[in-house]
Amino acid sequence: MISKSTEYALRAVLCLARSDGRVNVGQVAELTHVPSRYLAKVLQGLVRAGLVNSTRGRTGGFVLARDPATVTILEVVNAVDPLERICECPLGLEEHKDKLCALHQRLDDAIGEVEEAFRGSTLADILANPGPGWPLGAPERTPRSSK
Repeated sequence: MISKSTEYALRAVLCLARSDGRVNVGQVAELTHVPSRYLAKVLQGLVRAGLVNSTRGRTGGFVLARDPATVTILEVVNAVDPLERICECPLGLEEHKDKLCALHQRLDDAIGEVEEAFRGSTLADILANPGPGWPLGAPERTPRSSK
């Protein structure tokens, strides 16, 4: 349903949301079990989308740009690999130009429901109810980057 990049982005922003300050790519990679080179690219996409701030240098790192209560799962998904609605027949069939066939309509409806669920869920919602222990065994709070 969602790409590996999107999964990694969600893990990363949740890790940043739990942190007490800037976290470097290596720390996020270790805590989220994401390859650091791949994660660096994902994080740069999140920076471009305005969801994450980065600072270069010895004491640099990444931090969530906004309060977790204001960042939706949909924003993170759309920053990395947007959900694609079916607005016209993927087959280009002339008889479907004004209305999707039953199959494509149902697929689009399902994508719409996922979109709404993601729009209605914030990072804070997930952090408030993470389930049986934090995923990947990360500590309760992520330590700041060493200075």
